[in-house]
Amino acid sequence: MPLLQNEPDRIFTYKDYLTWNDNERWELINGMAYNMAPAPSVNHQRISRQLLLQIGIFLSDKPCEVFSAPLDVILPATDEEYEDSKNVVQPDIVVICDSSRLDEKGCKGSPDLIIEIVSPSSASMDNIKKMKLYEKNGVKEYWIVHPIYKIVTIYKITENGLYGKPEIYSEEDKIEVELLKGLSVDLSLVF
Repeated sequence: MPLLQNEPDRIFTYKDYLTWNDNERWELINGMAYNMAPAPSVNHQRISRQLLLQIGIFLSDKPCEVFSAPLDVILPATDEEYEDSKNVVQPDIVVICDSSRLDEKGCKGSPDLIIEIVSPSSASMDNIKKMKLYEKNGVKEYWIVHPIYKIVTIYKITENGLYGKPEIYSEEDKIEVELLKGLSVDLSLVF
């Protein structure tokens, strides 16, 4: 994920982000701008669609909502206003159970569940930078989907506010989602 080329040392905010070209997808992590190009692969899209279907059908009569990218998720530091936030991401899939976090521009604050589907250009971003960001902001569950290896790694926030030991599932497994009691995600359909 390349950085913004014309100002590599500048710290950007959500306010800056809102002025950028709508034809490009960007994310901000700790004030650094990352371009989301190129578009996800067909396999990435298939995986995303299947996860979205399984979660969406389950949530159809429940208060939580599921969204797919692009949806801005603004994660301000404790002392920041939303417009001054240095963290704006567009996860592949998010589940939001607190509707007060939603407005027409996206999600303000942490979603309950975030799913990122790893591509070759996003592996270190998803596994390191975003994991730290999501943990710091109290995202209850963070799933990292690895299409090549056909595994899903799940991090869950613990009582101490940190992610515990990851759970790893393969394509033969069904994930019983604690956060969404009664939801079982069949990975044989995902991969």
